[in-house]
Amino acid sequence: MSISSQEICILPNKNNLALLQTNGMPGNLYNICSNLPAAPTRLERLLRDRELRKYSKCLNDCEAELPSSTQDCFSPDLETSTCWFNDEELLEPVSASRSLNDDGERLDFRASKQRLLVVANRLPVSAVRHGEDSWQLEMSVGGLVTALLGVKEFDTRWIGWAGVNVPDEIGQKALAKALDEKLMQRCIPVFLDEEVVHQYYNGYCNNILWPLFHYIGLPQEDRLATTRSFQSQFDAYKKANQLFADVVNEHYEEGDVVWCHDYHLMFLPKCLKERNSKMKVGWFLHTPFPSSEIHRMLPSRLELLRSVLAADLVGFHTYDYARHFVSACTRILGLEGTPEGVEDQGKLTRIAAFPVGIDSERFIKALELPEVQDHMKVLKQRFAGRKVMLGVDRLDMIKGIPQKILAFEKFLEENPNWRNKVVLLQIAVPTRTDVPEYQKLTSQVHEIVGRINGRFGSLTAVPIHHLDRSLDFHELCALYAVTDVALVTSLRDGMNLVSYEYVACQESKKGVLILSEFAGAAQSLGAGAILVNPWNVTEVASSIGYALNMPADEREKRHHHNFKHVISHTAQEWAATFVSELNVTIVEAQLRTRQIPPPLPIEVAVDRYSCSNNRLLILGFNATLTEPVDTLGRKDSQINEWEPKLRPDLQEPLRKLCDDPKTTVLILSGSARNVLDDNFSDYNLWLAAENGMFLRVTTGDWMTTMPENLSMEWVDSVKNVFEYFTDRTPRSQFEVRETSLIWNYKYSDVEFGRLQARDLLQHLWTGPISNASLDVVQGRRSVEVRSVAVTKGAAIDRILGEIVHNKGMKEPIDYVLCIGHFLTKDEDIYTFFEPELPSEVPASVRPQVPTQVRTSTAGSRAAFLLKQNSMSAVEQNKSYSIDGDTLHLMVTDRISFQEGSSVLDLQANDYFSCSVARKRSNSRYRLQSSDEVVTLLRELADHR
Repeated sequence: MSISSQEICILPNKNNLALLQTNGMPGNLYNICSNLPAAPTRLERLLRDRELRKYSKCLNDCEAELPSSTQDCFSPDLETSTCWFNDEELLEPVSASRSLNDDGERLDFRASKQRLLVVANRLPVSAVRHGEDSWQLEMSVGGLVTALLGVKEFDTRWIGWAGVNVPDEIGQKALAKALDEKLMQRCIPVFLDEEVVHQYYNGYCNNILWPLFHYIGLPQEDRLATTRSFQSQFDAYKKANQLFADVVNEHYEEGDVVWCHDYHLMFLPKCLKERNSKMKVGWFLHTPFPSSEIHRMLPSRLELLRSVLAADLVGFHTYDYARHFVSACTRILGLEGTPEGVEDQGKLTRIAAFPVGIDSERFIKALELPEVQDHMKVLKQRFAGRKVMLGVDRLDMIKGIPQKILAFEKFLEENPNWRNKVVLLQIAVPTRTDVPEYQKLTSQVHEIVGRINGRFGSLTAVPIHHLDRSLDFHELCALYAVTDVALVTSLRDGMNLVSYEYVACQESKKGVLILSEFAGAAQSLGAGAILVNPWNVTEVASSIGYALNMPADEREKRHHHNFKHVISHTAQEWAATFVSELNVTIVEAQLRTRQIPPPLPIEVAVDRYSCSNNRLLILGFNATLTEPVDTLGRKDSQINEWEPKLRPDLQEPLRKLCDDPKTTVLILSGSARNVLDDNFSDYNLWLAAENGMFLRVTTGDWMTTMPENLSMEWVDSVKNVFEYFTDRTPRSQFEVRETSLIWNYKYSDVEFGRLQARDLLQHLWTGPISNASLDVVQGRRSVEVRSVAVTKGAAIDRILGEIVHNKGMKEPIDYVLCIGHFLTKDEDIYTFFEPELPSEVPASVRPQVPTQVRTSTAGSRAAFLLKQNSMSAVEQNKSYSIDGDTLHLMVTDRISFQEGSSVLDLQANDYFSCSVARKRSNSRYRLQSSDEVVTLLRELADHR
């Protein structure tokens, strides 16, 4: 029994408990223990997991060979393995291995393997009905079945369609019983009625998705009829995916890994996550994923992409497919692509490449079987004196069988000396024989084969042997072993495992592999194979000649390279790597969630608001009080964002809040003064434009709060750079403000915009700002240049001084609500009101902050510097005492009040800082969108 890192029992330790039991102030600022040891990196986790798998395999091999009395001396060191996962108690303790008890006696703690639910369109067996309650089961063929046959590291359950319509309940029960009895509950059937199968499988899957993913495009014939039936096919597709989800949920147990496969089930991750957000869900595509320009042709492109992104880990055979998927998400959905995957509202879906393999040992050992040896002997006698070339493909449009045969004809034309010395064996396994396009392809292949055999054949021999059928395993292995050259000419193929199987069977003969560059296997076996473009018949014909005449030493080197890859990158390793990556991804997502502020408890915020007497509401503007915009620039959203407008549904609640004498409303934005004037002139509130550098009450004039030494001499030179990049970047713009310049490329092509932004930054750093005291603030798709002193947090002290002085406040502010979609640079506004712990306090107790803290103008980060003529010096007396694990902060201040001065009398539970639609933030809480801002402000307005 093998042991993976996910199967080690994770024991809680002191550090883990400290991390989980931190009970500080609300919000993520105080939810991080600074004394915890550094967690292992992602690479360290995966490398350790890989070593454990290798060790387990070695252990099992040794135990299989040794007598039972000597097996106990082999056991992994559980203690070191457990210590390595110092922060991963979040993983379920799936199983443990042997260890020692307190008395030194060896105990066996081996438990069951981690359960893996493989969900695919088809079961690995096909069912044939005999009578009313009798079924015959036959092993199915296909790449996925072949790849997973040898995976034994997990307790695997396979969920899928049995390939037959079973409308009656008696037949369904009989089939389920037959599967239970013969396969020990390893296969769980999903029952689909005939209409769903027709619309879902034959319609949407094979008529829409499959051609598109293989660059064939949507159906060309009868386009209007296809368009009319498209919605019904997509509805059936969603219904079928929901039926699969129902069966998964019925058999799911906590801790299971659910692995969804292929384009048939792109909607399944969303269905599963809607039922159980904690379910571990991975999705793997076994076909190519097309360029975003191809995928965007699909009418349901948005729904399918978002459904796949519901998974925790999305896997592809090659990096190219993964890159295309990320590009589709960024270009079609407008999401952020990162080196790790795709981020959407704080959720990261990891995207990675996992080249599939085969059970190589099965093929290698099969060559020693008497049945295979007999077949090999017959084949060698049959083709004695001739070189054997082999093609094994499904009779499919993407396999390039006509191109292969035409290239062989070209070779025979140009090399007459080879005409009686080489033979091509083409095995074409029939598929979808009821589809007219496939029937046409079959006729075309037969016609070409007949013409070539008639042209170059004789009464006793023909150059091409074509079979329209499959071979059994032993015959296929023998054919692989005697072949001199294998020819794989796929026009577009997800992976193509035939090339792997051929290499595995060639350890003795060391034949040559000619491989299409459009097959996924070219990424793995390209170094040892001869790569060809199957559309270039002349090139393929030339490669055939080169392969047949290749020197023995070169053949051996090429084969050695490919053979080493095939035996090391097996199906078992592929599955174990994917599940290991998925488990690590889940752990990292849980750790990342700790850094994301929790949702704002609106009822609590409203309740504390009602109980307060002097409230301060600090509100951002863009993406906070404005309508949500489409990041792809549709429906005039680009113009709407360039001219931001207050949401109509916020006008009434905002007016009520502004008219409340107990409430002061401050709009703090990076926008220019005229933008705020256009939107808020009719309200009784305060406006702080350009990150707080300009301030006015709506009944007064604008005043500046800029520091006196703020230099703006850099503006013209930076403006020239921004103008240049705006001209060369379509759909970008720049805005000149009095204290900053902003270049926005949000609606430009994503990839081109990033390249231009990188180039722009290089120009700035080496030119206009190289010696200036400036900050370059990078937004999601913007670049802003501003003076170092210009931030919202730096301006708030001066702003509050003016507000207090203007309103003549005598009663301290006892409630603060700060909401905004601010840049990271400006998030110092969130921490401005947080209590500041002294640096000399021991780190072990820093996270433990009292839930009731009285802050004043000098005793906290919220100490705002009022105008020199409005506040006198403050004498302070602070003392700290440590009682157990709790830090008591006692502040005694004596403040001389003058007209216009004020203090904050703010308890911890009366301060609410909220980020809007940001992934990670220094705020205490988060709101998902401006819609939730509307809900909150309405509630506050109704509880004045």
